[in-house]
Amino acid sequence: MPLAHRNGLHIAYEVVGGGPPLVLHPGMFQLGRRWTEAGYTAVLATTHTVIAVDPLGLGGSSAPVDAAEYSLVRRAESVTTVLDHLGFDEAAFWGYSLGALTGYAVALHAPERLTRLVAGAFDPISGFSSAIDAMLRDMDLPADTDPWPIMQQAARANPAYAALIDAADPAALRANYEAFRDEPGVHESLARAPVPLLMYAGTEDPWHDPMRTFADRTGTPFVSLPNADHRQAWRNTDQALTHTHPFLTNP
Repeated sequence: MPLAHRNGLHIAYEVVGGGPPLVLHPGMFQLGRRWTEAGYTAVLATTHTVIAVDPLGLGGSSAPVDAAEYSLVRRAESVTTVLDHLGFDEAAFWGYSLGALTGYAVALHAPERLTRLVAGAFDPISGFSSAIDAMLRDMDLPADTDPWPIMQQAARANPAYAALIDAADPAALRANYEAFRDEPGVHESLARAPVPLLMYAGTEDPWHDPMRTFADRTGTPFVSLPNADHRQAWRNTDQALTHTHPFLTNP
């Protein structure tokens, strides 16, 4: 895989297709190739130069163990470094879950590099804490429970995720988690960002209602995927593309 470098770290990515550039950023415990495996890339590559990145800490990218390397500004730099490496001044961006948070980061710290942004399933108001709170309540666990082992155990139910976790540096995974767990909501700054934005989430996702609230407050287009939780909305490739592809291709 090609590697883009910044500050001693490298970001791995793959490129396919032709046309205006589109960066795809996956969620937690996922690599860039998951967009291809889920059926997104084949469609998007008919209209765009698709750039699928491996997030820091996973796959072919560097795995720093300092949580500061996973701050919002560093996440944004990971994306702009890839664009610089490819010679693109700007690109569209589609991120899901943790990838959506990365898209918010670029919109906040380097808005001039984005032509438009698709954000799937990440709460811009309260951040990751809203999902943690909901998970602990559903499991009848104390609010001060460390959710990280629970999240890893749940992810391991998927063999692909289990293999990815086993191949990664545990300290890097934990540092990544510590960074986004503590990030405050970005809604106030995101509302002022000049980047055209489309948001979506499954109706059974705990982040659906906060995203819809943000969208209603700001006049942002928002799509609800009926009867889908966080994972199902990702797997509903055709349904997601029905709404997002026209947004990405409209001038």
